[in-house]
Amino acid sequence: MLEKAGYRLDRTGDHAVYEKPGNRPVQIPNHREINEYTAKAILKAAGIE
Repeated sequence: MLEKAGYRLDRTGDHAVYEKPGNRPVQIPNHREINEYTAKAILKAAGIE
């Protein structure tokens, strides 16, 4: 969803960091599963939801 919104993967480590010009970077934890609340917070921070 982030890539469809224009974000691109900038770097990885403990978290994947996606960036979009004019917006703050969005961090996503590198886990097999992300709980619902974390996923909603990520989308909200990206301005998608």
